[in-house]
Amino acid sequence: MEVPDAPKLLDEELYSRQLYVLGLPAMRRLQEGKVLLSGLQGLGAEVAKNLVLMGVGSLTLHDPQPTCWADLAAQFFLSERDLAKGRAEASQERVAKLNGAVQVCVHTGDITEDLLRDFQVVVLTASDLEEQLAVGRWCRKHGVCFLVADTRGLVGQLFCDFGEDFTVQDQTEEEPLTAATPAHLPGGRWGSPGVLTLRNAAEAHYFRQVGSVTFSGIEGMTELNGCAPRSIRVQEDGTLEIGDTATFSCYVRGGAVTEVKRPTTVSHADAEEVVSLAQALEPLRGAEGEREGEPWEEPLDEALVRTVALSSAGVLSPVAAMLGAVAAQEVLKALSRKFLPLDQWLYFDALDCLPENGELLPSPEACAPRGCRYDGQIAVLGAGFQEQLSHQHYLLVGAGAIGCELLKGFALVGLGAGAGGGVTVADMDHVERSNLSRQFLFRAQDVGRPKAEAAAEAARRLNPDLQVTPLTHALDPTTEHHYGDSFFSRVDGVAAALDSFQARRYVAARCVHYLKPLLEAGTQGTRGSASVFVPHVTEGYRAPASTAAPGDAPYPVCTVRHFPSTVEHTLQWAREEFEWLFCLSAETINCHQRLRLRRPPLRRAPLQTVGVLRHCPRSWQDCVQQPPSPQVLKDGTRFWSSPRQCPQPLEFNASQDMHLLYVLAAANLYAQMHRLPGSRDPSALREMLERLPRPDPQHLDPILPGDLASQELDPQQEAQLHEALQDWSEGSPLEPLGFEKDDDSNFHMDFVTAAASLRAQNYGIPAATRAQSKRIVGQIIPAIATTTAAVAGLLGLELFKVVGGPRPRSAFRHSYLRLAENSYSRYVPRAPALQTFHHLTWTCWDRLTVPAGQPERTLQSLLAHLQEQHGLRVNMLLLGKALLYSAGWSPEKQAQRLGLRVTELAQQVTGRRVPEPGQWVLALELGCEGEEDGTAFPPLHYELGPGSGRSTPSGPARGPQ
Repeated sequence: MEVPDAPKLLDEELYSRQLYVLGLPAMRRLQEGKVLLSGLQGLGAEVAKNLVLMGVGSLTLHDPQPTCWADLAAQFFLSERDLAKGRAEASQERVAKLNGAVQVCVHTGDITEDLLRDFQVVVLTASDLEEQLAVGRWCRKHGVCFLVADTRGLVGQLFCDFGEDFTVQDQTEEEPLTAATPAHLPGGRWGSPGVLTLRNAAEAHYFRQVGSVTFSGIEGMTELNGCAPRSIRVQEDGTLEIGDTATFSCYVRGGAVTEVKRPTTVSHADAEEVVSLAQALEPLRGAEGEREGEPWEEPLDEALVRTVALSSAGVLSPVAAMLGAVAAQEVLKALSRKFLPLDQWLYFDALDCLPENGELLPSPEACAPRGCRYDGQIAVLGAGFQEQLSHQHYLLVGAGAIGCELLKGFALVGLGAGAGGGVTVADMDHVERSNLSRQFLFRAQDVGRPKAEAAAEAARRLNPDLQVTPLTHALDPTTEHHYGDSFFSRVDGVAAALDSFQARRYVAARCVHYLKPLLEAGTQGTRGSASVFVPHVTEGYRAPASTAAPGDAPYPVCTVRHFPSTVEHTLQWAREEFEWLFCLSAETINCHQRLRLRRPPLRRAPLQTVGVLRHCPRSWQDCVQQPPSPQVLKDGTRFWSSPRQCPQPLEFNASQDMHLLYVLAAANLYAQMHRLPGSRDPSALREMLERLPRPDPQHLDPILPGDLASQELDPQQEAQLHEALQDWSEGSPLEPLGFEKDDDSNFHMDFVTAAASLRAQNYGIPAATRAQSKRIVGQIIPAIATTTAAVAGLLGLELFKVVGGPRPRSAFRHSYLRLAENSYSRYVPRAPALQTFHHLTWTCWDRLTVPAGQPERTLQSLLAHLQEQHGLRVNMLLLGKALLYSAGWSPEKQAQRLGLRVTELAQQVTGRRVPEPGQWVLALELGCEGEEDGTAFPPLHYELGPGSGRSTPSGPARGPQ
């Protein structure tokens, strides 16, 4: 008898970001999946890349056709050396190197019915209708999920057949809804039906679409804890009706209600039946009565047919990237049974990339093959456009997941591969192992290398003609001497692949300042967006108004410390406790070790530090016995004493997993801080705890009120602190522990998870799992390769339009997609918003331009010029945050400033050299008499040297009208 294979171990570090999208059960199903992929042109290469990066169990490649020049425009696993070789065999090694955990093999024979029995999913690309019908029939017969995908130039399609009764375990990406029930239930609310009130009544409306729930953590009415799913109904007053509870025990307090996600079954029609239905369709007819009471047939759009025919001869990598991402996502759905599959056809076109005037389409001669790697693209867009692409110079900001996909696309289309062209990649980060499951250009040997350098090197391997320059400086206000006027004068456009709104805002502001088109994309799990911003044509980039600056506390301090009501509150509290106990306390001790007997005043010090200093641990057992200290006030009373009541203190129990994890993690962190060996053995720790004397329960209460952290010490406490410091006076410095979320062996996340969980129990809040805690505390954005590839492909299409020359706004597209829910939208961007002041009208792309002149203008001359030329009486002038002029100054101070040359004044006020090397413009902000609140005048560009008046691909710089 055959012994089943042992399940593969899941590499949670490698797939960490993807696990937040799929969840563990779906990820394990994907890891066991077997896929047959037939067709290894550009589209097939995209499907293969995404499946292997995501960790499918095995992938069998099939394509015996020889490689040709046209393939290289989109097939990144192939090169000139592979011409005339079979596509599948030539691609196998490079596909396999993406992920050593995936078995990648090649089938060289025909596709037969017997062959299909070994697979769960079969994907056909670049196949004919006869093959599709035959393979589709066999797949349906044997219960194999079947997909057909194809692209032709600027159009593509996808068909899915998952059978008549395909079960989806989880339809959405969202975590199940969870909410806390009240600490005390109003009397008389239980019975038949039982009715409960959520602690936060505003959360009730989220449960309106929920079919059933279960419960946990309830005291008293324990019959509900872990119960089978119970149907609910949200009533008008926001309470939840949960069925008959008349025979249950009496409710005491606490608990949480959690949504139960139910599987659903979807049915797909037989492919042959679909074909028969299509063949039986009559010509499209209009409604009767529209033309003298007679039905009429829709006339054939000959121009559209001609356009599609002319643009479908070749292959384009952006279209292959988009359709390949969606196709791979459908394979993932088939294997993981996560998310609703496509129902059943998807048609995609990007005909908006072509000129609106049909007469401007490239001629047949311009589309003829040249025997080069761009033949597939030239066949659609022409040789002239290919030449334009080669001379472009683009700045790519960010070499992460989206950045890698964009750079791959730039290499394939030949952006910057000619004389005077190039791509500059800017990224200050280094490659981490968790990047490898979705950042296509990196391999295991790149871990630790600068991302910009590794990505640039990989891109050159894809296209040796690509002129790519890596820069490891961040693009932010501190590096404007690197990325200044001289740098941007050589740039034709910017592509932003950034993971924070703050960084996106800054890059977008630079693009507005230098009048450069911006291509921008972002993803979160299966959701993605791709946007294009063109000077004087579209609106400018606008980040969501609610985004906070990095480092800002997301919740009020008093809420986190005293009145937590959500799991996020408990996690923020636990993260702050980690900082106090294992980092700042060590730094405090080290500081006083250096000062030794100088006894500086310690009027303000963290009380947590006093607790840490009780004694210097010498062994692992000492670390276990070192609980967080009791909190005392200046009068010696404990914090949690009347009238302050500690919210439901916990009784320590070493048999409780979370209690034990808290002690295990905290003790190991103390040991690390004191450079002592720790222990990873929970059983041994449990035995040790049984032998140790039980401390005062309040010592084990994880609620350490942070508002005491900076309380003033009284003389007695100060003396205690000095006394405790003597224990360390001759010892080695302590090791402050900087929080690191991605190392699963360092106990950092274990402590935060356990501390937050215990605090959640104190307050009756549903606790987070370790994975949820890591995502929230680490501010991790869920990510998956398919979404990344899709948005990069969509941006590639907008790149064609931007490079192709002046286009009307109607030609451009913003895109938004939700792969989990099969939602795809592309829409025309808004026009730039107009602002007015008296006779002036301007948009965000306009500016006031003033040449420096010979001799250089004084401040008085500049102000006079603005009044004469534009009618603006300036009452404030700023350079960055430096105030150059204010109408509110005294006459003496004004006179002192007005006579100075502008550059002299700027240098005097800012303390920096003006102009700096490569600086050609001073960008000044102005305020004027009579302006209303909210008026944002166009910037004043005071020109200093070369480059003034430089044109951009979108047209010359211009001022307000």
